[in-house]
Amino acid sequence: MSVLSIASRGKSVEGESAGSDTIALGPSDAFVSSPAVQGITERALAYLAAGYAVHFCGPAGTGKTTLAFHVAAQLGRPAILIHGDHEFGSSDLIGRESGYRKSKVVDNYISSVVKLEEEGRALWMDNRITTACRLGHSIIYDEFNRSKPEANNPFLGILSEGVLNVPRLHGRGEGYIKVHPSFRAIFTSNPAEYAGVYRTQDALLDRMITLYLGHYDRGTEIAIAASKAGIERERAERVVDFVRLCRVKGLDPNYPTLRASIALSRILAARGGDASLRNPVFRWACRDILGRAPHNALKEGELNPAAIDNLLRLFSSRDLADAEASQQNADLDNRASSPSAEGQVI
Repeated sequence: MSVLSIASRGKSVEGESAGSDTIALGPSDAFVSSPAVQGITERALAYLAAGYAVHFCGPAGTGKTTLAFHVAAQLGRPAILIHGDHEFGSSDLIGRESGYRKSKVVDNYISSVVKLEEEGRALWMDNRITTACRLGHSIIYDEFNRSKPEANNPFLGILSEGVLNVPRLHGRGEGYIKVHPSFRAIFTSNPAEYAGVYRTQDALLDRMITLYLGHYDRGTEIAIAASKAGIERERAERVVDFVRLCRVKGLDPNYPTLRASIALSRILAARGGDASLRNPVFRWACRDILGRAPHNALKEGELNPAAIDNLLRLFSSRDLADAEASQQNADLDNRASSPSAEGQVI
């Protein structure tokens, strides 16, 4: 699935200054829509219109981030993108003190009298969440469970009470910010990931609506692979069918992902040939892209190079069986329609 085009950075909307951290999303001809994609999009937009945050949850390769961009583009507001990071703290999201301003006034109006006034104050710099809450921008928080749970605590008040607590917001006389009514939040996460992620607090999950994403249907995967690689639908069909066969026969139902179909399709587009056992380019590309273990790891069901070769032979034998069946059906049709068959009694 193609990421939407970024129209501009810092573009103003309705006379507002969007800021340099925002992106204005526009439609892309490369984005592949299907009934499945459209259905998820409509559900997400309905929840966002009701004021809820949306959470796209699913394994790698299911198009969560692209779908988040697509949904955010439908809102017609500037978007701010954040990637989860274990080094994040709350201040990295809402802002912090940045520098110190000191002013000094010397009053020497009367030459014999000198009056000094000195004032100092810390400077506060808004960060991305604060900017979005003030101006009503959309937040796309990608892989938010890669941030520590305590770093995401500001969202508890944002998503429930519509208030961002900023207790140390100096120089403005305010301890909280009322969230703009146009503010919307879209989160993504991968529950199957085991490295570099944290368990999300239930209080935050309870404040959003989660849409669980899996692999798309065959038609959608074919359309995406063909569009991303720029190859004919027939060749994309064969690539996707083989990747889906590996997904069924392997130990991990989430692997290989749609990215494998796109990668194989792009290689065929660059080097030519079909997705078949007879094409050496396709054979070694499948071993490199789909295989997860070396030749000597012969664990049953593991997608090692030997298993990939066996699945390629199975895939080719299915093609041969289908071709023979089609030929037999064609022969029967030809016999039935031939002149010599007319008037015969069977």
